[in-house]
Amino acid sequence: MDGTREPYPPIEPYATGMLDVGDGHFVYWEVCGNPDGKPAVVVHGGPGSGCSERARRVFDPERYRIVLFDQRGCGRSTPHASDPATDLRHNTTWHLVADMERLREHLGVERWLLYGGSWGSTLILAYAERHPERVSEIVISSVTTTRRSEIDWLYRGVGRFFPEQWERFLAGVPDAPRDGDGVALAGAYARLLEHPDTAVRGKATVDWCAWEDAVLSGETGGAANPYGDRPSADRLALVRICAHYFSHGAWLEEGALLRDAGRLAGIPGVLVHGRFDMGGPPDTAWELARAWPDAELTIVEDAGHLGGAVTRTHVLNALDRFADRTP
Repeated sequence: MDGTREPYPPIEPYATGMLDVGDGHFVYWEVCGNPDGKPAVVVHGGPGSGCSERARRVFDPERYRIVLFDQRGCGRSTPHASDPATDLRHNTTWHLVADMERLREHLGVERWLLYGGSWGSTLILAYAERHPERVSEIVISSVTTTRRSEIDWLYRGVGRFFPEQWERFLAGVPDAPRDGDGVALAGAYARLLEHPDTAVRGKATVDWCAWEDAVLSGETGGAANPYGDRPSADRLALVRICAHYFSHGAWLEEGALLRDAGRLAGIPGVLVHGRFDMGGPPDTAWELARAWPDAELTIVEDAGHLGGAVTRTHVLNALDRFADRTP
């Protein structure tokens, strides 16, 4: 596509480790690029997706010191949420914010750029609003703030576009209230995912992934299933963590991240969002841009939640622009 850019070439970490963050949890981390470059941290989505090698490639490796980590319970972090014995009580938004601070201190970073999307944007905003002095810039694609209204849209409201798939998703939890909202439905799935019967947990995982893939089907054409095609252990951890977080409204007061966006004053931000993001409509990105005067919002026409070449180009350009900026 004319005017679009390819990612930087693949790179490998020059340092990795497992950070003891307390509560019996160890968080996997890695650092790539230039050891003397501008610090940046990748905050992955999900919650529970784990970091990916692709995320390394949006940064110029000559100018950035690129930090990636797997949030609690997923990826290479331990204990893994695919194990039913793994207790999720100490896996919350605020635990993850504290983990990021521990990692920053462990790596000797004074301030870092935050990059991520989807659930990652919620965690970025929660971290930045609590620790604005530690943030140099922010780049977000597919903006979410995980309000209960956004959860309700993803697990109920958008069902009007996929009525047959949503009916199957609802049927997966016969005890769920038919007049309940998406948060309650996530809670019903969260209970199934704690069931002692492996078959029950397995079916709930398949049903959840089928719904998530249906919402993304307009972008993938049904040729790929971003949720259902994952390895079984990663899929189970992802779904279990997602249901856990969304059934609790991510432990955030409704609208708090938008309400407190003034704390981001002075932090330059770039927000990139697809016009046709069925899972997270662009009104959230619009509201955040209005509440955060230092943020620039680009709505990408014909893009959805997964982005694409144009979204990637906007991200690459923003990160290149920030690479040499001195806060």
